[in-house]
Amino acid sequence: MTAAAPTTTGLTTSGLTTTGLTTSGLTTSGLTTSGLTTSGLDVVRLRRLAAAITRVLGIKLPDAKLTMLHGRLQRRLNELGMRSLGDYEQRLRDPAHAEAERIELLDLATTNKTDFFREPVHFQYLTQRALPALSTRGDRWVCRVWCAGCSTGQEVYTLAMVLGDYARTHPGFNYEIVATDVSTRALREAAAATYPAELVEPVPPALRQRYLMRGKSARGGMVRVVPELRAKVKFGRLNFMASHYPLGELDIVFFRNVMIYFERATQKQVLERQCRVLRPGGYLFIGHTESVAGLDIPLTPETSSILRKAT
Repeated sequence: MTAAAPTTTGLTTSGLTTTGLTTSGLTTSGLTTSGLTTSGLDVVRLRRLAAAITRVLGIKLPDAKLTMLHGRLQRRLNELGMRSLGDYEQRLRDPAHAEAERIELLDLATTNKTDFFREPVHFQYLTQRALPALSTRGDRWVCRVWCAGCSTGQEVYTLAMVLGDYARTHPGFNYEIVATDVSTRALREAAAATYPAELVEPVPPALRQRYLMRGKSARGGMVRVVPELRAKVKFGRLNFMASHYPLGELDIVFFRNVMIYFERATQKQVLERQCRVLRPGGYLFIGHTESVAGLDIPLTPETSSILRKAT
């Protein structure tokens, strides 16, 4: 098994622009530091950085999250050989570093928690209920799936395995997966499709044997997703705060365990944009702990965490 480092060209997709990732929300007017000291946990600076991140990404960063943000920023300061948040804010204003560093800041602000076959009942519903319901459009069709907030790829490749297995027993069915995240770091890991062997333990043995390659020698503790599944996935950077999502029409959206990071008003805005790209009769899957109760969106609950757009 070879596992060459993924390049950024492997993360771009025509039609998946970076418009939603512009860093105008991180302007220096929101990051000024005049008159502030940098001793200890500088709450004022952290609040300013947190507010700038929220403007760009929409994620909640209340005071209770400042310690977490400080820890992540401290690691970045150590990487850069800097001693204070004031120095870091100066780097964010420096034209020579600003654009790249703002992307680094967005990366460190995001949380990338994901697993293979997380909340497995959703994948059972997908193959037993959703795909048969959608297949009424004809004998041959391509199911377009969006993994929204794909993190480091475990959910993406779980979907690819499940859909790949479904295609084996349903002639005429085909699929493609669009996987997006705002974190460039997470996207690089997802595109590499290489994981420690212990992380794939939730994958059923038959699927593990069919769709995962085990490394040799020095990489003996790693596995990689087979090329035919990797070819079904297109990765791209997308910010949910973008005014529209240039993804084309979609049949299935997996948007699981992401809404919890947004305020209620932001949740509604993001779901409305997702509904615009979801075809009539399409399905939206959210996390089991999430809820759309009270939100005026054009979706009907099939279960507490699975919703469908009217046909």
